[in-house]
Amino acid sequence: MEGTFIRHIALLGFEKRFAPSQHYVYMFLVKWQDLSEKVVYRRFTEIYEFHKTLKEMFPIEAGDINSENRIIPHLPAPRWFDGQRTTESRQGTLTEYCNTLMGLPVKISRCPHLLEFFKVRPDDLKLPTDSQVKKPETYLVPKDGKTNVADITGPIILQTYRAIADYEKRSGSEMALAMGDVVDVVEKGQSGWWFCQMKTKRGWVPASYLEPLDSPDEAEDPEPNYAGEPYVTIKAYTAAMEDEVSLQQGETIEVIHKLLDGWWVIRKDNITGYFPSMYLQKAGEDIAQAQRQIKSRGAPPRRSSIRNAHSIHQQSRKRLSQDTYRRNSVRFLQQRRRQVRPGPQSAGSGLAEELETQRPKPQPAVPPRPSADLILNRCSDSTKRKLASAV
Repeated sequence: MEGTFIRHIALLGFEKRFAPSQHYVYMFLVKWQDLSEKVVYRRFTEIYEFHKTLKEMFPIEAGDINSENRIIPHLPAPRWFDGQRTTESRQGTLTEYCNTLMGLPVKISRCPHLLEFFKVRPDDLKLPTDSQVKKPETYLVPKDGKTNVADITGPIILQTYRAIADYEKRSGSEMALAMGDVVDVVEKGQSGWWFCQMKTKRGWVPASYLEPLDSPDEAEDPEPNYAGEPYVTIKAYTAAMEDEVSLQQGETIEVIHKLLDGWWVIRKDNITGYFPSMYLQKAGEDIAQAQRQIKSRGAPPRRSSIRNAHSIHQQSRKRLSQDTYRRNSVRFLQQRRRQVRPGPQSAGSGLAEELETQRPKPQPAVPPRPSADLILNRCSDSTKRKLASAV
């Protein structure tokens, strides 16, 4: 095992299993030095036994000689009865425990005891069979990392998808597919790579090779956002199809539609087109992890590039054309410009209104003076007497 080490250990969640009796196991995603990713399952009692042995191997670092020298993290002992609430509440502790382990000196973080414990075992590859009366219930750690017990409402029902074509895996972390295979999706990554499980296999699969069972369309695809989000390209890409965009590394673009197959619609000036999301990163974020993903798997293939694809649905997927994206994008940009500064028409009308207010208002016309006979005819008797005496 010389040269073998673990880069990162992430807690995915836990499973409630019912065979041979009810118990709980934690799910860990282990990333090795060759960038391969393996999912392993461990009971908490196993984790605690591993922890005790690790302390015995390194008594100084465990604080057995001097408590001030302790660097191995603490781990609470198992309870007499571990229920679901206890299993859930431990997730934060285990996440912190694993992160601390990976930050310990190499003699501990890469010791044979640790590497052997997190290696894939035959039991990790045994998925529930169809003959089981009750299948395991999967509970995933929330995306924000918070594990509040009050947030638990029930098991997460994994979504089922069907493979539309054969897929040959290109790395050890991927999973091969045959057309018609039905898989359970554990995680939908924004890169277009989904972590799936099927019978005795688990691994990453390109989302473009999968379709929902009830509809050809992906219900979780968001609506376009023509306001756009700023991103930076971290890898150059040359368009292979007419509806794609070629960009160099380091260019700034706007993402207007984040599709789950990993091919996002981006905008560069007034040009729109598809671009692999794996080659994009928000400005200011660390690109090291994204570049490692590119090195291990690369961008997933597009649905339109898959040969011999066969769908069980009579209707095809509803997708907007690039002409529609472009028209809507141009229309949105024009509206945004008008809101920022008035256009020629509105500026002209504003100037006319200003000139109108500065123009002097016309004086009312003076009516002609009535004749003396008309005045005498219309005035009162009192006025007539006064006029007669004045004459």
